[in-house]
Amino acid sequence: MEVCRVPRQLPPINLRFNQTSSFCRSTVRCNLSPNAKNSSELPIDDQMFILGMGFVGKFFAADLKAKGWAVSGSCTTVAKKEKLEELGYQAYLFDANHPQPEILEIVKNHTHLVISIPTVKGLVGDPMLRHKRLVESVLKDGKLRWLVYLSSTSVYGDCGGAWVDEDYPVNPTNEVAIARLAAEQEWLSLGNNLGIAAHVFRLGGIYGPGRSAVDTILKQEPLSKGQRRRLSKSYTSRIHVADICQSLNAIISNPSSGSIYNVVDDDPAPREEVFELAQKLVEQKFPGHIKQDTSPEKSELLSPEKSSRGEKRVSNARLKKELGVKLLHPSYRSGLQSIIEHIHISG
Repeated sequence: MEVCRVPRQLPPINLRFNQTSSFCRSTVRCNLSPNAKNSSELPIDDQMFILGMGFVGKFFAADLKAKGWAVSGSCTTVAKKEKLEELGYQAYLFDANHPQPEILEIVKNHTHLVISIPTVKGLVGDPMLRHKRLVESVLKDGKLRWLVYLSSTSVYGDCGGAWVDEDYPVNPTNEVAIARLAAEQEWLSLGNNLGIAAHVFRLGGIYGPGRSAVDTILKQEPLSKGQRRRLSKSYTSRIHVADICQSLNAIISNPSSGSIYNVVDDDPAPREEVFELAQKLVEQKFPGHIKQDTSPEKSELLSPEKSSRGEKRVSNARLKKELGVKLLHPSYRSGLQSIIEHIHISG
C-alpha cells in the first residue's frame, strides 16, 4: 500500500515545491490568501536570501520564485544543496557557527533576508551573530534593506493559560527559548545599525503538507520525545506554513522596522484534540489503513496527562490589524482537512 500526495488546483496564488515523503514522490501546493495586504504588489526585481532553507524556507522560496523573484539560500549538507539546486535555487553550504566572508558577500548583494536557523545548545543568542562585527562590516555596504528573523512563541514562557500579545512580558524558561529571545534582540540591533527594516516573527508550532498530525498517524511511527512532551499542554499555538508565507509577503509590502509579530492561528487547541481529528480524518478517508494499536504511545497520544508547562494562548491581533493578514487556516481543522485532501493511497 502506497500513500501519495496529489496536487489540486486552488486559487489564486500557488506555493509549490516538490517534496519527498516516506510515502511517495509528490507535488505539494499551498495556496496563500488573496486578502493579505498588497500581496500581489510585491516587487519582482528584488532578491531574497533565505538563511536556512528548511521546511518554511522551501515553501516561501517557491512562492517568491513563482512571482519572479531571484531566490538563493543556505543549507548545511551537500545532499540538501543538491536537492535545492534541482528545484532551481542557488544554494550555498553555510555554517552559522563559522560564517564564511565569501557567503556573507553573497548575502550582501541581496535586498531581502529571512533568517530561519536553529539555536545552538549551550549558546545564548544567534550562532551567526557571535561574529556580529564581521557580519555587520560585510553587510553595511551592500544592497540589503529588509530582514526578518523567525523566532518562536516559546519566548513568553509559562503564562498560566493567559492570552498574550507582543507587549506581554517575555519570560523564557528553557535554554532554547532564552537563546531565541537573545537572537531576536541581536537581529533587531543589527538591522538598526545597518539602517534597514528589521522584524521578528514569533511563530507557533509549524505544520503543513508532509509535517502534520495527519502525516504522523499515516506513518504510524512512535511519537518523538518532543511530541510526547507537547501533548501534556492544555494550549498549543500553531500556524500553517501557507499562513507563514502570506505573513512574510505582507511584511515585505508593509515594512515596519523593529516590529515584532506573533504568527499563530486563532485556535490554541491542545494537541490531543488535534490528533483526535487527524485520526478521524484518516479513518474516514482510508478505512482499515491504521492498525489497531494499544501501545503506550497511542494511549499517551489520545489521553495525555495534563500539565501547566509553558501554558499560554497567543494572540495574532497585531498581525491581522497592522499587516491585514486574513488566515487561510484560522484553525487546525481547516489546515488538516486541506492536507488530507491532497493525499491518496494506491496499491
